[in-house]
Amino acid sequence: MARSFARRLEGLPAPATIEMARRARALRAEGKPVISLALGEPDFPTPPAVVEAAHAAALAGQTKYPPVDGTPALKAAVARKFTRENGLDYAPDEIMVSNGGKQVIFNAFMATLNSGDEVVVPAPYWVSYPLIARMFGGVPVTVPCREEDGFKLKAEALAEALTPKSRWLVLNFPNNPTGAVMTAQELEAIAEIVRQYPDLWVLSDEIYEHLVFDGVRSASLAAVAPDLKDRIITLNGVSKAYAMTGWRVGFAGGPKDLIAAMRSVQGNATSGICTIAQAAAAAALDGPADLVQEMAATYGRRRQMVVDALRRIPGLTCAMPEGAFYAYPGVAGCLGQTSAGGARLETDHDFALALLEEEYVAAVPGSAFGQSPYLRLSCATGDADLMEACQRLERFVSNLR
Repeated sequence: MARSFARRLEGLPAPATIEMARRARALRAEGKPVISLALGEPDFPTPPAVVEAAHAAALAGQTKYPPVDGTPALKAAVARKFTRENGLDYAPDEIMVSNGGKQVIFNAFMATLNSGDEVVVPAPYWVSYPLIARMFGGVPVTVPCREEDGFKLKAEALAEALTPKSRWLVLNFPNNPTGAVMTAQELEAIAEIVRQYPDLWVLSDEIYEHLVFDGVRSASLAAVAPDLKDRIITLNGVSKAYAMTGWRVGFAGGPKDLIAAMRSVQGNATSGICTIAQAAAAAALDGPADLVQEMAATYGRRRQMVVDALRRIPGLTCAMPEGAFYAYPGVAGCLGQTSAGGARLETDHDFALALLEEEYVAAVPGSAFGQSPYLRLSCATGDADLMEACQRLERFVSNLR
């Protein structure tokens, strides 16, 4: 019997980050000495006090169905976090909790997008923004952010991309994959463009806000431009800053009518998220900041170490990231050559695949993030593996011909 599937899935690939991690796992299962820098996975354990809070919640019987949009305790902790760290006040009906930040995006796009609506995404971008938009008939429109500009979004470039069909603008700063950070002044220039499009929603993904370096400070668009707050979803979560990727807790603050629509979507999809994970997230948000600062300092040190090593490799360029835990080297100087294993390198995808198969280093090609030719390397792994990966990359490049 012939099977048919929804047309919305046609041409919808798996996220490249997940695909490269899958390839790395397969090679590792064959006994290959793979170092995977493909996923944004903190290598720190979840803080012990957070785990203890989850245990206490389970023992206390917090194991029943939760409210769709989050437990009162976690929503209160989220509200305190937004006030304390972002200068934003959200009422309980302006906050929702989801299964990771990705579900916040899914809920928001499903609740608002109609076929043909444009979703404007600065590139490089996290791989899931355009993929989720396409699932609901949205048309991704990319705005290039250049390496010479520090991969920051320029107001004039945004102005050229917006049209009456633009339904969403997605901002992700500190950025995955580049680590670029927008200052309050730079965000105000973006806000001035947004004001000219009253039907435009803005998704501000601030999941890496605590991972900033060299005295750089990140800012929330809704705080920079409070007159736009009723059109902004401020997205965050506990996965990156608190090393809680597997707990699957994301949250958002936004206008109550949009939050209500997103709650309706989630109520018919997954309902509320794990009560134990919510108790853990509340403990993380209300806990001391020193552990987060220690992890950020480690990422900053690794970032410097990796970028210094990459800049010593002929043919590569690498901007110094101001935030997150990635390096994003350019590989244009290596294309058009052939690897030691005989692979012809015409694209960054060719480069990443040959690097994995010949030197067993997993990285994600920049084409997956909407900008070529680059690689994304995660610095969220141990020093020894990072330096070994850089040495293998240098050997790979030195053997090109």
